[in-house]
Amino acid sequence: MTPQRSAAPSTAAPRRPARVAFVGAGPGDASLMTVAAVDLLARADAVITDRLTSADVLATLTADDVDVVDASHGEHGQQLTHAMRAKLVVKTAKAHRGGLVVRLMDGDPATFNGLAEEAQALVKADIDFDVVPGVSAVSAVPTYAGVPLTARSTGAVHVVSLSSGKRVDLSASVGDDVTLVLLGLPEQLEPAFASLLSAGRAGETPVAVTRGGTTTQQTTRETTLAEAAEALEGLEEPTLAVVGPTVAMRETLSWFETKPLYGWKVLVPRTKDQAGPMTRQLLAHGATSEVVPTISVEPPRTPQAVERAVRGLVTGRYQWIGFTSVNAVKAIREKFQEFGLDARAFSGLKIAAVGGVTADALREWGLEPDLVPSGELSARGLLEEWPPYDEVLDPIDRVFLPRADIATDTLVAGLQDMGWQVDDVTAYRTVRATPPPAPVRDAIKQGAFDAVVFTSSSTVRNLVGIAGKPHASTIIACIGPATVKTAEEAGLRVDVMAAEATGESLVEALADHGRELAAAALEAGEEVTRPSERRKKSTSRRKAKG
Repeated sequence: MTPQRSAAPSTAAPRRPARVAFVGAGPGDASLMTVAAVDLLARADAVITDRLTSADVLATLTADDVDVVDASHGEHGQQLTHAMRAKLVVKTAKAHRGGLVVRLMDGDPATFNGLAEEAQALVKADIDFDVVPGVSAVSAVPTYAGVPLTARSTGAVHVVSLSSGKRVDLSASVGDDVTLVLLGLPEQLEPAFASLLSAGRAGETPVAVTRGGTTTQQTTRETTLAEAAEALEGLEEPTLAVVGPTVAMRETLSWFETKPLYGWKVLVPRTKDQAGPMTRQLLAHGATSEVVPTISVEPPRTPQAVERAVRGLVTGRYQWIGFTSVNAVKAIREKFQEFGLDARAFSGLKIAAVGGVTADALREWGLEPDLVPSGELSARGLLEEWPPYDEVLDPIDRVFLPRADIATDTLVAGLQDMGWQVDDVTAYRTVRATPPPAPVRDAIKQGAFDAVVFTSSSTVRNLVGIAGKPHASTIIACIGPATVKTAEEAGLRVDVMAAEATGESLVEALADHGRELAAAALEAGEEVTRPSERRKKSTSRRKAKG
Protein backbone atom coordinates (compact mmCIF):
# COMPACT_ATOMS: atom_id res chain seq x y z
CA MET A 1 0.00 0.00 0.00
CA THR A 2 1.44 3.25 -1.12
CA PRO A 3 1.42 5.86 1.63
CA GLN A 4 -0.44 9.04 0.76
CA ARG A 5 1.61 12.15 0.49
CA SER A 6 0.56 15.06 2.63
CA ALA A 7 -0.40 18.09 0.55
CA ALA A 8 2.20 20.83 0.72
CA PRO A 9 0.79 24.10 2.03
CA SER A 10 0.10 26.57 -0.80
CA THR A 11 1.88 29.90 -0.65
CA ALA A 12 0.71 32.99 -2.53
CA ALA A 13 3.34 34.64 -4.69
CA PRO A 14 4.48 37.93 -3.20
CA ARG A 15 3.06 40.92 -5.04
CA ARG A 16 5.42 42.86 -7.24
CA PRO A 17 6.19 46.51 -6.58
CA ALA A 18 3.69 48.98 -7.97
CA ARG A 19 3.86 49.76 -11.66
CA VAL A 20 5.18 53.30 -12.17
CA ALA A 21 3.78 55.63 -14.82
CA PHE A 22 5.88 58.67 -15.72
CA VAL A 23 3.22 61.22 -16.63
CA GLY A 24 3.69 64.65 -18.16
CA ALA A 25 1.71 67.29 -16.25
CA GLY A 26 2.14 69.88 -18.99
CA PRO A 27 3.42 73.42 -18.56
CA GLY A 28 0.84 74.60 -15.99
CA ASP A 29 -2.57 74.76 -17.65
CA ALA A 30 -4.34 71.60 -16.41
CA SER A 31 -6.51 71.48 -19.55
CA LEU A 32 -3.38 70.66 -21.57
CA MET A 33 -2.96 67.30 -19.82
CA THR A 34 -3.57 64.27 -22.01
CA VAL A 35 -6.53 61.89 -21.66
CA ALA A 36 -4.12 59.13 -20.63
CA ALA A 37 -2.63 61.35 -17.90
CA VAL A 38 -6.05 62.14 -16.43
CA ASP A 39 -7.02 58.45 -16.47
CA LEU A 40 -3.84 57.35 -14.69
CA LEU A 41 -4.15 60.05 -12.03
CA ALA A 42 -7.70 58.92 -11.27
CA ARG A 43 -6.48 55.33 -10.71
CA ALA A 44 -3.26 56.10 -8.86
CA ASP A 45 -2.54 54.75 -5.39
CA ALA A 46 0.29 57.28 -5.02
CA VAL A 47 1.38 60.40 -6.89
CA ILE A 48 4.96 61.69 -6.77
CA THR A 49 4.89 65.40 -7.53
CA ASP A 50 7.31 67.94 -8.98
CA ARG A 51 8.01 71.50 -7.89
CA LEU A 52 5.31 73.12 -10.04
CA THR A 53 2.56 70.53 -9.57
CA SER A 54 -0.75 72.34 -9.10
CA ALA A 55 -2.71 71.62 -5.92
CA ASP A 56 -5.89 71.97 -8.00
CA VAL A 57 -4.78 69.11 -10.24
CA LEU A 58 -4.33 66.82 -7.25
CA ALA A 59 -7.63 67.92 -5.72
CA THR A 60 -9.70 67.40 -8.86
CA LEU A 61 -8.01 64.52 -10.69
CA THR A 62 -6.98 62.10 -7.93
CA ALA A 63 -8.81 59.96 -5.40
CA ASP A 64 -9.36 61.37 -1.91
CA ASP A 65 -7.13 58.73 -0.30
CA VAL A 66 -4.22 59.01 -2.73
CA ASP A 67 -0.75 59.09 -1.19
CA VAL A 68 0.97 62.33 -2.32
CA VAL A 69 4.78 62.28 -2.20
CA ASP A 70 6.82 65.47 -2.76
CA ALA A 71 9.84 64.86 -5.00
CA SER A 72 11.02 68.46 -5.04
CA HIS A 73 12.20 68.73 -1.43
CA GLY A 74 13.36 66.35 1.28
CA GLU A 75 12.08 65.97 4.84
CA HIS A 76 14.23 68.90 6.00
CA GLY A 77 13.37 71.22 3.09
CA GLN A 78 16.50 70.53 1.05
CA GLN A 79 16.16 70.34 -2.74
CA LEU A 80 16.46 66.76 -3.98
CA THR A 81 18.99 65.74 -6.62
CA HIS A 82 18.12 63.48 -9.59
CA ALA A 83 19.68 60.52 -7.76
CA MET A 84 17.67 61.21 -4.60
CA ARG A 85 14.45 61.46 -6.62
CA ALA A 86 15.22 58.15 -8.32
CA LYS A 87 15.61 56.44 -4.93
CA LEU A 88 12.33 58.02 -3.79
CA VAL A 89 10.47 56.64 -6.83
CA VAL A 90 11.82 53.11 -6.19
CA LYS A 91 10.95 53.35 -2.49
CA THR A 92 7.39 54.51 -3.24
CA ALA A 93 6.83 51.71 -5.78
CA LYS A 94 7.92 49.10 -3.22
CA ALA A 95 5.65 50.64 -0.59
CA HIS A 96 2.57 50.27 -2.83
CA ARG A 97 3.00 46.70 -4.04
CA GLY A 98 0.46 45.59 -6.61
CA GLY A 99 -0.71 49.15 -7.15
CA LEU A 100 -0.06 52.11 -9.44
CA VAL A 101 2.34 54.97 -8.75
CA VAL A 102 2.15 58.05 -10.97
CA ARG A 103 5.38 60.03 -11.19
CA LEU A 104 3.96 63.38 -12.24
CA MET A 105 6.56 65.50 -14.02
CA ASP A 106 6.34 69.15 -15.05
CA GLY A 107 5.97 69.56 -18.79
CA ASP A 108 7.10 66.44 -20.66
CA PRO A 109 8.95 63.64 -18.80
CA ALA A 110 11.55 63.22 -21.54
CA THR A 111 12.32 66.93 -22.00
CA PHE A 112 14.67 68.46 -19.40
CA ASN A 113 13.33 66.20 -16.65
CA GLY A 114 14.80 63.32 -14.65
CA LEU A 115 13.13 60.56 -16.67
CA ALA A 116 16.43 58.98 -17.75
CA GLU A 117 17.86 58.68 -14.22
CA GLU A 118 14.61 57.61 -12.57
CA ALA A 119 13.63 55.06 -15.23
CA GLN A 120 17.12 53.51 -15.11
CA ALA A 121 16.76 53.15 -11.34
CA LEU A 122 13.47 51.30 -11.87
CA VAL A 123 15.08 48.97 -14.43
CA LYS A 124 17.84 48.18 -11.92
CA ALA A 125 15.22 47.44 -9.24
CA ASP A 126 13.20 45.25 -11.69
CA ILE A 127 10.15 47.55 -11.50
CA ASP A 128 7.86 47.96 -14.52
CA PHE A 129 7.07 51.42 -15.84
CA ASP A 130 5.19 53.31 -18.56
CA VAL A 131 5.77 56.79 -20.00
CA VAL A 132 2.98 59.20 -20.96
CA PRO A 133 4.39 62.21 -22.84
CA GLY A 134 3.17 65.66 -21.94
CA VAL A 135 3.03 69.11 -23.50
CA SER A 136 6.44 70.71 -23.02
CA ALA A 137 6.90 74.27 -21.79
CA VAL A 138 9.47 74.66 -24.57
CA SER A 139 6.71 74.99 -27.17
CA ALA A 140 3.62 75.75 -25.08
CA VAL A 141 4.82 78.82 -23.17
CA PRO A 142 6.01 80.76 -26.24
CA THR A 143 2.72 79.85 -27.96
CA TYR A 144 0.70 81.20 -25.02
CA ALA A 145 2.87 84.33 -25.11
CA GLY A 146 2.01 84.87 -28.78
CA VAL A 147 5.53 84.05 -29.97
CA PRO A 148 5.80 81.36 -32.67
CA LEU A 149 9.11 79.51 -32.57
CA THR A 150 9.38 79.33 -36.33
CA ALA A 151 8.56 81.50 -39.32
CA ARG A 152 9.67 81.57 -42.96
CA SER A 153 12.88 83.36 -42.00
CA THR A 154 13.76 80.92 -39.19
CA GLY A 155 16.83 78.82 -39.89
CA ALA A 156 16.92 76.85 -36.62
CA VAL A 157 15.45 76.58 -33.14
CA HIS A 158 17.88 76.02 -30.28
CA VAL A 159 16.65 75.00 -26.83
CA VAL A 160 18.92 75.34 -23.80
CA SER A 161 18.15 74.45 -20.17
CA LEU A 162 20.21 76.38 -17.62
CA SER A 163 19.04 74.41 -14.58
CA SER A 164 22.19 72.26 -14.41
CA GLY A 165 24.22 75.28 -13.36
CA LYS A 166 26.95 74.45 -15.87
CA ARG A 167 28.36 77.14 -18.13
CA VAL A 168 26.68 76.92 -21.55
CA ASP A 169 28.36 77.77 -24.85
CA LEU A 170 25.86 79.86 -26.85
CA SER A 171 28.20 80.69 -29.73
CA ALA A 172 26.15 78.49 -32.09
CA SER A 173 23.03 80.59 -31.40
CA VAL A 174 24.21 84.01 -32.59
CA GLY A 175 22.77 83.89 -36.11
CA ASP A 176 19.96 86.32 -36.92
CA ASP A 177 17.83 83.44 -38.21
CA VAL A 178 18.13 81.38 -35.01
CA THR A 179 15.34 81.30 -32.42
CA LEU A 180 16.82 80.52 -29.01
CA VAL A 181 14.69 79.23 -26.12
CA LEU A 182 16.26 79.52 -22.67
CA LEU A 183 14.79 77.83 -19.57
CA GLY A 184 15.93 78.63 -16.05
CA LEU A 185 15.69 80.84 -13.02
CA PRO A 186 16.16 84.60 -13.42
CA GLU A 187 19.63 84.44 -11.85
CA GLN A 188 20.60 81.86 -14.49
CA LEU A 189 19.13 83.78 -17.41
CA GLU A 190 21.00 87.03 -16.76
CA PRO A 191 24.53 85.63 -17.35
CA ALA A 192 23.17 83.68 -20.35
CA PHE A 193 22.04 86.95 -21.94
CA ALA A 194 25.47 88.46 -21.30
CA SER A 195 27.16 85.38 -22.75
CA LEU A 196 25.01 85.59 -25.88
CA LEU A 197 25.95 89.26 -26.37
CA SER A 198 29.63 88.45 -25.89
CA ALA A 199 29.34 85.67 -28.46
CA GLY A 200 28.15 88.21 -31.04
CA ARG A 201 24.32 88.16 -31.00
CA ALA A 202 23.02 91.66 -31.87
CA GLY A 203 21.88 93.75 -28.91
CA GLU A 204 18.68 94.83 -30.73
CA THR A 205 17.51 91.20 -31.10
CA PRO A 206 13.93 90.96 -29.72
CA VAL A 207 13.50 89.05 -26.46
CA ALA A 208 10.35 87.87 -24.66
CA VAL A 209 10.62 86.80 -21.02
CA THR A 210 7.65 84.83 -19.62
CA ARG A 211 6.91 83.60 -16.13
CA GLY A 212 3.92 81.51 -15.00
CA GLY A 213 3.46 80.31 -18.57
CA THR A 214 0.03 78.96 -19.67
CA THR A 215 -1.59 79.93 -16.35
CA THR A 216 -3.69 82.98 -15.59
CA GLN A 217 -0.67 84.35 -13.70
CA GLN A 218 1.36 84.43 -16.92
CA THR A 219 3.30 87.63 -17.49
CA THR A 220 5.38 88.36 -20.58
CA ARG A 221 7.87 91.21 -20.88
CA GLU A 222 9.14 92.27 -24.29
CA THR A 223 12.57 93.81 -24.56
CA THR A 224 15.85 93.54 -26.49
CA LEU A 225 18.86 91.39 -25.77
CA ALA A 226 20.86 94.44 -24.67
CA GLU A 227 18.23 95.28 -22.02
CA ALA A 228 16.96 91.77 -21.23
CA ALA A 229 18.64 91.63 -17.80
CA GLU A 230 16.43 94.52 -16.63
CA ALA A 231 13.30 92.57 -17.68
CA LEU A 232 14.18 89.89 -15.11
CA GLU A 233 13.80 92.27 -12.18
CA GLY A 234 11.24 91.03 -9.65
CA LEU A 235 10.91 87.54 -11.17
CA GLU A 236 11.46 84.76 -8.64
CA GLU A 237 10.32 81.56 -10.35
CA PRO A 238 11.33 79.42 -13.32
CA THR A 239 11.19 81.58 -16.41
CA LEU A 240 11.35 81.01 -20.15
CA ALA A 241 12.95 83.43 -22.56
CA VAL A 242 12.69 83.47 -26.35
CA VAL A 243 15.43 85.29 -28.26
CA GLY A 244 14.89 85.87 -31.95
CA PRO A 245 13.00 87.70 -34.68
CA THR A 246 9.69 85.88 -34.13
CA VAL A 247 9.26 87.76 -30.83
CA ALA A 248 8.22 90.80 -32.89
CA MET A 249 5.10 88.88 -33.97
CA ARG A 250 3.74 89.03 -30.42
CA GLU A 251 2.23 92.46 -31.12
CA THR A 252 -0.33 90.88 -33.46
CA LEU A 253 -0.38 87.24 -32.29
CA SER A 254 -0.79 87.69 -28.53
CA TRP A 255 -4.04 85.81 -27.82
CA PHE A 256 -3.83 84.61 -24.22
CA GLU A 257 -2.81 87.64 -22.20
CA THR A 258 -5.28 89.76 -24.21
CA LYS A 259 -8.37 87.80 -23.17
CA PRO A 260 -11.10 90.20 -21.91
CA LEU A 261 -10.94 89.02 -18.29
CA TYR A 262 -7.28 88.00 -18.26
CA GLY A 263 -5.93 87.86 -14.71
CA TRP A 264 -9.28 88.85 -13.17
CA LYS A 265 -10.30 87.23 -9.91
CA VAL A 266 -14.06 86.69 -9.93
CA LEU A 267 -16.23 85.83 -6.93
CA VAL A 268 -18.98 83.31 -7.69
CA PRO A 269 -21.57 83.13 -4.87
CA ARG A 270 -22.96 79.67 -5.67
CA THR A 271 -22.56 76.12 -4.46
CA LYS A 272 -19.62 74.30 -6.07
CA ASP A 273 -21.79 71.75 -7.89
CA GLN A 274 -23.75 74.60 -9.52
CA ALA A 275 -20.76 76.84 -10.28
CA GLY A 276 -18.82 74.40 -12.48
CA PRO A 277 -20.01 75.60 -15.91
CA MET A 278 -19.64 79.25 -14.92
CA THR A 279 -16.11 78.84 -13.56
CA ARG A 280 -15.03 76.99 -16.72
CA GLN A 281 -16.48 79.75 -18.89
CA LEU A 282 -14.73 82.42 -16.82
CA LEU A 283 -11.46 80.52 -17.17
CA ALA A 284 -11.93 80.48 -20.95
CA HIS A 285 -11.99 84.29 -20.79
CA GLY A 286 -8.80 84.35 -18.69
CA ALA A 287 -10.28 84.72 -15.20
CA THR A 288 -9.86 82.65 -12.06
CA SER A 289 -12.82 82.03 -9.78
CA GLU A 290 -13.45 81.76 -6.08
CA VAL A 291 -16.70 79.96 -5.26
CA VAL A 292 -18.39 81.04 -2.03
CA PRO A 293 -21.57 79.10 -1.18
CA THR A 294 -24.27 81.47 0.05
CA ILE A 295 -27.02 78.93 0.60
CA SER A 296 -27.23 75.38 1.83
CA VAL A 297 -29.92 73.14 0.34
CA GLU A 298 -31.63 70.83 2.86
CA PRO A 299 -34.63 68.46 2.78
CA PRO A 300 -38.02 69.83 3.89
CA ARG A 301 -38.76 69.59 7.60
CA THR A 302 -41.83 67.43 6.85
CA PRO A 303 -41.27 65.22 3.77
CA GLN A 304 -44.78 63.74 3.68
CA ALA A 305 -46.17 66.28 1.18
CA VAL A 306 -43.46 65.76 -1.44
CA GLU A 307 -43.64 61.99 -0.96
CA ARG A 308 -47.41 62.06 -1.58
CA ALA A 309 -46.87 64.15 -4.70
CA VAL A 310 -44.24 61.74 -6.06
CA ARG A 311 -46.61 58.82 -5.53
CA GLY A 312 -49.35 60.82 -7.27
CA LEU A 313 -47.01 61.46 -10.17
CA VAL A 314 -46.57 57.69 -10.62
CA THR A 315 -50.31 56.95 -10.36
CA GLY A 316 -51.32 59.54 -12.96
CA ARG A 317 -52.56 62.37 -10.74
CA TYR A 318 -50.81 65.10 -12.77
CA GLN A 319 -50.81 66.40 -16.34
CA TRP A 320 -47.73 68.61 -15.84
CA ILE A 321 -44.71 68.89 -13.58
CA GLY A 322 -42.87 72.20 -13.52
CA PHE A 323 -39.23 72.52 -12.44
CA THR A 324 -38.14 76.03 -11.49
CA SER A 325 -34.55 75.23 -10.45
CA VAL A 326 -31.78 72.66 -10.63
CA ASN A 327 -32.30 72.03 -6.91
CA ALA A 328 -35.91 71.01 -7.59
CA VAL A 329 -34.72 68.48 -10.18
CA LYS A 330 -32.16 67.15 -7.70
CA ALA A 331 -34.73 66.88 -4.89
CA ILE A 332 -37.22 64.90 -6.97
CA ARG A 333 -34.49 62.70 -8.41
CA GLU A 334 -33.34 61.83 -4.89
CA LYS A 335 -36.92 60.91 -3.95
CA PHE A 336 -37.16 58.68 -7.02
CA GLN A 337 -33.97 56.90 -5.99
CA GLU A 338 -35.28 56.53 -2.46
CA PHE A 339 -38.48 54.88 -3.77
CA GLY A 340 -36.64 52.73 -6.33
CA LEU A 341 -38.12 54.61 -9.31
CA ASP A 342 -36.46 55.83 -12.51
CA ALA A 343 -37.22 58.21 -15.37
CA ARG A 344 -39.80 55.81 -16.85
CA ALA A 345 -42.26 57.02 -14.20
CA PHE A 346 -42.55 60.29 -16.17
CA SER A 347 -44.17 58.47 -19.11
CA GLY A 348 -47.24 60.40 -20.32
CA LEU A 349 -46.41 63.40 -18.13
CA LYS A 350 -45.56 66.82 -19.61
CA ILE A 351 -42.44 68.48 -18.18
CA ALA A 352 -41.67 72.20 -17.96
CA ALA A 353 -38.30 73.77 -17.10
CA VAL A 354 -37.77 77.41 -16.20
CA GLY A 355 -34.51 77.76 -18.15
CA GLY A 356 -31.63 76.13 -19.96
CA VAL A 357 -29.65 75.10 -16.87
CA THR A 358 -32.68 73.39 -15.35
CA ALA A 359 -33.42 71.76 -18.70
CA ASP A 360 -29.84 70.43 -18.85
CA ALA A 361 -30.25 68.91 -15.38
CA LEU A 362 -33.36 67.09 -16.65
CA ARG A 363 -31.51 65.86 -19.74
CA GLU A 364 -28.77 64.44 -17.53
CA TRP A 365 -31.57 62.39 -15.94
CA GLY A 366 -32.70 61.22 -19.37
CA LEU A 367 -35.72 63.54 -19.57
CA GLU A 368 -36.43 65.99 -22.40
CA PRO A 369 -38.61 68.92 -21.21
CA ASP A 370 -41.72 69.72 -23.26
CA LEU A 371 -41.63 73.40 -22.36
CA VAL A 372 -38.68 75.77 -21.89
CA PRO A 373 -39.35 79.53 -22.26
CA SER A 374 -37.90 81.02 -25.43
CA GLY A 375 -38.03 84.52 -23.98
CA GLU A 376 -37.54 85.54 -20.36
CA LEU A 377 -36.13 82.63 -18.36
CA SER A 378 -38.18 83.12 -15.22
CA ALA A 379 -41.52 82.17 -13.67
CA ARG A 380 -43.06 85.03 -15.63
CA GLY A 381 -41.50 83.77 -18.88
CA LEU A 382 -42.73 80.25 -18.12
CA LEU A 383 -46.28 81.53 -17.61
CA GLU A 384 -46.26 83.39 -20.92
CA GLU A 385 -45.76 80.12 -22.81
CA TRP A 386 -47.61 77.67 -20.56
CA PRO A 387 -50.83 76.54 -22.31
CA PRO A 388 -54.12 77.19 -20.47
CA TYR A 389 -56.14 74.23 -19.24
CA ASP A 390 -58.46 72.86 -21.91
CA GLU A 391 -61.15 70.54 -20.52
CA VAL A 392 -61.50 68.87 -23.93
CA LEU A 393 -57.81 68.32 -24.75
CA ASP A 394 -56.38 67.90 -21.23
CA PRO A 395 -57.50 64.69 -19.49
CA ILE A 396 -56.12 65.90 -16.15
CA ASP A 397 -56.22 69.44 -14.75
CA ARG A 398 -53.50 69.22 -12.10
CA VAL A 399 -49.90 70.53 -12.03
CA PHE A 400 -47.13 69.46 -9.61
CA LEU A 401 -44.65 72.23 -8.69
CA PRO A 402 -41.77 70.98 -6.52
CA ARG A 403 -40.11 74.13 -5.22
CA ALA A 404 -38.11 75.79 -2.47
CA ASP A 405 -39.66 76.87 0.81
CA ILE A 406 -39.07 80.54 -0.12
CA ALA A 407 -40.55 80.42 -3.63
CA THR A 408 -42.85 83.25 -4.70
CA ASP A 409 -46.53 82.70 -5.61
CA THR A 410 -46.31 84.28 -9.09
CA LEU A 411 -46.26 80.97 -10.96
CA VAL A 412 -48.94 79.35 -8.81
CA ALA A 413 -51.36 82.27 -9.17
CA GLY A 414 -50.76 82.49 -12.91
CA LEU A 415 -51.43 78.79 -13.48
CA GLN A 416 -54.58 78.93 -11.41
CA ASP A 417 -55.82 81.88 -13.47
CA MET A 418 -55.39 79.66 -16.54
CA GLY A 419 -57.61 76.97 -15.03
CA TRP A 420 -55.02 74.61 -13.61
CA GLN A 421 -55.17 73.04 -10.15
CA VAL A 422 -51.73 73.39 -8.60
CA ASP A 423 -49.99 71.29 -5.95
CA ASP A 424 -47.31 73.71 -4.79
CA VAL A 425 -45.06 71.45 -2.71
CA THR A 426 -41.91 72.27 -0.73
CA ALA A 427 -39.32 69.86 -2.11
CA TYR A 428 -36.31 71.45 -0.43
CA ARG A 429 -35.33 74.24 1.94
CA THR A 430 -32.72 76.91 1.35
CA VAL A 431 -30.72 77.90 4.42
CA ARG A 432 -28.15 80.68 4.55
CA ALA A 433 -24.66 79.17 4.42
CA THR A 434 -22.05 79.68 7.09
CA PRO A 435 -19.77 82.70 6.57
CA PRO A 436 -16.62 82.11 4.48
CA PRO A 437 -13.20 82.24 6.21
CA ALA A 438 -11.99 85.64 7.43
CA PRO A 439 -9.42 86.09 4.60
CA VAL A 440 -12.20 85.68 2.02
CA ARG A 441 -14.48 88.13 3.84
CA ASP A 442 -11.64 90.66 4.00
CA ALA A 443 -10.89 90.17 0.29
CA ILE A 444 -14.54 90.85 -0.57
CA LYS A 445 -14.74 94.03 1.49
CA GLN A 446 -11.28 95.35 0.58
CA GLY A 447 -11.64 95.01 -3.21
CA ALA A 448 -9.32 92.06 -3.85
CA PHE A 449 -11.91 90.62 -6.25
CA ASP A 450 -12.24 92.24 -9.65
CA ALA A 451 -15.88 91.21 -10.10
CA VAL A 452 -18.81 89.43 -8.46
CA VAL A 453 -21.42 87.55 -10.49
CA PHE A 454 -24.87 87.34 -8.89
CA THR A 455 -27.23 84.71 -10.32
CA SER A 456 -30.28 85.48 -8.15
CA SER A 457 -31.62 87.93 -5.59
CA SER A 458 -31.00 85.42 -2.82
CA THR A 459 -27.28 85.24 -3.68
CA VAL A 460 -27.10 89.03 -3.25
CA ARG A 461 -28.89 89.05 0.10
CA ASN A 462 -27.02 86.05 1.45
CA LEU A 463 -23.55 87.15 0.37
CA VAL A 464 -24.02 90.57 1.96
CA GLY A 465 -25.41 88.84 5.04
CA ILE A 466 -22.57 86.37 5.55
CA ALA A 467 -19.59 88.28 4.15
CA GLY A 468 -20.47 91.98 3.84
CA LYS A 469 -20.80 94.28 0.83
CA PRO A 470 -18.25 94.01 -1.99
CA HIS A 471 -15.87 96.99 -2.29
CA ALA A 472 -17.03 99.89 -4.46
CA SER A 473 -14.24 99.17 -6.98
CA THR A 474 -15.52 95.63 -7.62
CA ILE A 475 -17.52 95.13 -10.82
CA ILE A 476 -21.03 93.92 -9.98
CA ALA A 477 -22.68 91.68 -12.59
CA CYS A 478 -26.31 90.52 -12.24
CA ILE A 479 -28.32 87.92 -14.12
CA GLY A 480 -31.53 89.93 -14.57
CA PRO A 481 -33.70 92.92 -13.56
CA ALA A 482 -34.92 91.39 -10.27
CA THR A 483 -31.35 90.66 -9.17
CA VAL A 484 -30.27 94.16 -10.23
CA LYS A 485 -33.04 95.66 -8.09
CA THR A 486 -32.00 93.61 -5.06
CA ALA A 487 -28.35 94.58 -5.51
CA GLU A 488 -29.20 98.28 -5.76
CA GLU A 489 -31.40 98.02 -2.67
CA ALA A 490 -28.36 96.57 -0.88
CA GLY A 491 -26.38 99.68 -1.84
CA LEU A 492 -24.37 98.15 -4.68
CA ARG A 493 -23.60 99.84 -8.00
CA VAL A 494 -24.51 97.40 -10.77
CA ASP A 495 -22.18 97.56 -13.78
CA VAL A 496 -23.33 94.60 -15.85
CA MET A 497 -26.65 92.87 -16.56
CA ALA A 498 -27.00 89.72 -18.66
CA ALA A 499 -28.93 89.94 -21.93
CA GLU A 500 -30.63 86.65 -20.99
CA ALA A 501 -31.25 85.16 -17.55
CA THR A 502 -28.59 82.44 -17.86
CA GLY A 503 -25.19 81.96 -16.30
CA GLU A 504 -23.60 81.74 -19.75
CA SER A 505 -25.11 85.07 -20.80
CA LEU A 506 -23.97 86.63 -17.52
CA VAL A 507 -20.34 85.63 -18.05
CA GLU A 508 -20.43 86.84 -21.66
CA ALA A 509 -21.81 90.20 -20.53
CA LEU A 510 -18.98 90.50 -17.99
CA ALA A 511 -16.43 89.64 -20.71
CA ASP A 512 -17.92 92.35 -22.97
CA HIS A 513 -17.58 94.82 -20.09
CA GLY A 514 -13.93 93.81 -19.70
CA ARG A 515 -13.36 94.51 -23.40
CA GLU A 516 -14.98 97.94 -23.04
CA LEU A 517 -12.77 98.81 -20.06
CA ALA A 518 -9.64 97.74 -21.97
CA ALA A 519 -10.66 99.71 -25.08
CA ALA A 520 -11.34 102.83 -22.99
CA ALA A 521 -7.93 102.55 -21.30
CA LEU A 522 -6.11 102.18 -24.61
CA GLU A 523 -8.02 105.10 -26.14
CA ALA A 524 -6.98 107.25 -23.19
CA GLY A 525 -3.36 106.16 -23.64
CA GLU A 526 -3.39 104.31 -20.30
CA GLU A 527 -2.18 100.86 -19.30
CA VAL A 528 -4.88 98.16 -19.29
CA THR A 529 -5.32 97.15 -15.65
CA ARG A 530 -7.76 95.04 -13.67
CA PRO A 531 -10.32 96.77 -11.39
CA SER A 532 -8.48 95.58 -8.28
CA GLU A 533 -5.19 96.98 -9.64
CA ARG A 534 -6.81 100.36 -10.34
CA ARG A 535 -8.00 100.46 -6.73
CA LYS A 536 -4.47 99.74 -5.45
CA LYS A 537 -2.95 102.44 -7.66
CA SER A 538 -5.63 104.93 -6.63
CA THR A 539 -4.97 104.16 -2.96
CA SER A 540 -1.22 104.57 -3.47
CA ARG A 541 -1.73 107.97 -5.17
CA ARG A 542 -3.93 109.19 -2.31
CA LYS A 543 -1.34 108.11 0.24
CA ALA A 544 1.41 109.86 -1.72
CA LYS A 545 -0.59 113.09 -1.80
CA GLY A 546 -1.34 112.79 1.88
